[in-house]
Amino acid sequence: MTDGIRLYSGGALPFIAILLLIGLVIVIIPLLFLGLVGAAFTRLGFSWTAALAVVLLMLFGSFINIPLSTVRREMVRAGHGEFAYDGANAPASAPVWDTVISLNLGGALIPVIVSFYLLSRAISLMGTSILIPVATGIVIVAVIAYVATRSVPGYGIRAPLFIPGLAALLCGLLFTGGTGLTAGVTAFVSGTAGTLLGAGIARLPAIKDLEVPEVSIGGAGMFGAVFLACVLSALVA
Repeated sequence: MTDGIRLYSGGALPFIAILLLIGLVIVIIPLLFLGLVGAAFTRLGFSWTAALAVVLLMLFGSFINIPLSTVRREMVRAGHGEFAYDGANAPASAPVWDTVISLNLGGALIPVIVSFYLLSRAISLMGTSILIPVATGIVIVAVIAYVATRSVPGYGIRAPLFIPGLAALLCGLLFTGGTGLTAGVTAFVSGTAGTLLGAGIARLPAIKDLEVPEVSIGGAGMFGAVFLACVLSALVA
């Protein structure tokens, strides 16, 4: 004991136990997340393996952008002395002239493919009557997503995280009269297509003023909204 303070040495075993505990938490939390999301997707009629595959493809596909076209700006804004170089300070970053429009694999392409699959399956089971609530839901979610999304210069397109998914969820419940496969498919397709149309495609005419090198439909700033729309819609199936 030194000055009333007692020092204890726990040895290497408690330290190893703490490391193992941290490692288990790091592993278990993602597995629980995948399990819960996968269980939600099985309510839409997927097998457990197919549901897990869709979730993993969306998550890993979110890092992949497929270039579609390039938009070139006619002029850029430059403040007084913005690009000056005095020999002591590094010059400011060069202006962005070209903006690449790309399609995100996990946040756009895969959800659209899944939407077509679910819709075709629902039509084969219930007939074309499901097209009316789905089309209405897409329009409503697209309008809400467009109004709620913000185009931030120098940052890109930022869609709200929960609003499109909740709007799609309500469309599925209200337009089909309750829960079930019809409600789940309506909410899924409305949330996916509506978010991509309203928060992504409808915002493309203004990308020249964003001053960003790339705008990804379904990617950064939009993936979370699409992914949550898919998960929330599966919960009402």
